[in-house]
Amino acid sequence: MQFEPISDHLKENLKILFVGFNPSIRSSETGYHYANPTNRFWKILYQAGLTPWKFAPKENSKLLDLGFGLTNIVARPTKEAAEITKAEYKEGAALLQEKILKFKPTAVCFVGKGVYQEYSKKRQIPWGLQEEPVLPGVIEYVAPSSSGLVRMKFDEIVQIYEDLKRYV
Repeated sequence: MQFEPISDHLKENLKILFVGFNPSIRSSETGYHYANPTNRFWKILYQAGLTPWKFAPKENSKLLDLGFGLTNIVARPTKEAAEITKAEYKEGAALLQEKILKFKPTAVCFVGKGVYQEYSKKRQIPWGLQEEPVLPGVIEYVAPSSSGLVRMKFDEIVQIYEDLKRYV
């Protein structure tokens, strides 16, 4: 079965561009980013003080009003990130660079170390600000994945997202 990609939410001069792996099957079915009920993205943004309320996935386009955009390194929806091919990551990383250069966000937040690993081709990656960005002059920030499968304590995840505020 072929699932449809979902639309990016982008505009020029965003405060933060959030970059995920790729849409889930649930996101493809609904057309909304982070739509899987086990994904904690919306709760994390609210708890970190980045949004004034806990958005529902169907409100994802309202993030633009706050200066936040949404995209993925790979557009093809899958059940799990392990289904994404190396060729898709390579193409997606190049397209992501084009989006960053075109829309000029203040910061790019990678939602998961694995996303940043595929983008940067680096293996040792700390949480938070990346000292040697792929694109010079761009604030590249790595935060934990919002997937319910992440074994990190929720409060620790929220703290890392909260620290992102200092860069915007």
